[in-house]
Amino acid sequence: MRYAFVAKHRPLFSVRTMCRCLRIHPSGFYAWLKNPLSKRACEDVRQTELIRKAWKDSGKVYGYRKLHDDLLDQGETCCPNRVARLATLAGIKAQIGYKRRPGSYGGKPALVVDNTLDRQFDVDAPDKVWVTDITYIRTLEGFAYLAVVIDLYSRRIVGWSMQSRQTTDVVLQALLMAVWRRKPKNRVLIHSDQGSQFTSMDWASFLKAHNLQHSMSRRGNCHDNAVAESFFNLLKRERIRRRTYRTRVEARQDVFDYIEMFYNPKRKHVRNGMLSPVEFERQKEMKTESV
Repeated sequence: MRYAFVAKHRPLFSVRTMCRCLRIHPSGFYAWLKNPLSKRACEDVRQTELIRKAWKDSGKVYGYRKLHDDLLDQGETCCPNRVARLATLAGIKAQIGYKRRPGSYGGKPALVVDNTLDRQFDVDAPDKVWVTDITYIRTLEGFAYLAVVIDLYSRRIVGWSMQSRQTTDVVLQALLMAVWRRKPKNRVLIHSDQGSQFTSMDWASFLKAHNLQHSMSRRGNCHDNAVAESFFNLLKRERIRRRTYRTRVEARQDVFDYIEMFYNPKRKHVRNGMLSPVEFERQKEMKTESV
């Protein structure tokens, strides 16, 4: 870096004066000038640019493990420690989550319907178990409420809806999208928390009409619906908390971009073997057809 500084400012200052101030020898500078970067350093620069591009393509959310996997996809030969070193030197790092304040959460366990899922989040086939939840997004014109439906098999968002009010309709529209998209042939277990939207008569009637079995978390126990909570944490960490939305329409457009253009088709998941939900389902389907 000091040699590069001297080279850049040669038209303005004497080389010897700058070398004296920077405590380097002029002969060392001139030797560097003939061959400024070693072969190893050139390779570092090249791979750093690949890492930076992969990081930007992820929306600046990937850490070194997923960046390493991206480089392997491009045919690069490198180890995770090297990617971590180059990323650190370039100031590239994953988005870090937000810690919850210490305290007591929830109340005594209570059930409206049975907790059939019972935290069995690993599923061996698509459209066997879906989980759903609702969260809010702050905009300058007020809150927007987002409901999602996630297939536990691949962690794919199979249905979602955003509205200006936190009513039963917002979760019904998300579930309707999931049913319309996936058209499940067998009965699906749908797991939710005990929010008022999921205990309404309209919700129960919809489940009965579409051959869906309801499972419900214990009261105040977010870990019973950890996959949905994890997705909302990702969404807010990687996108929502990094923006200010002027309107609900603007927020909805950005959520669409995150879910449909990034999360489902592109975002790597460790649980999926570093495959996106869409690619995970596609490869599993190809293996099934070949058997």
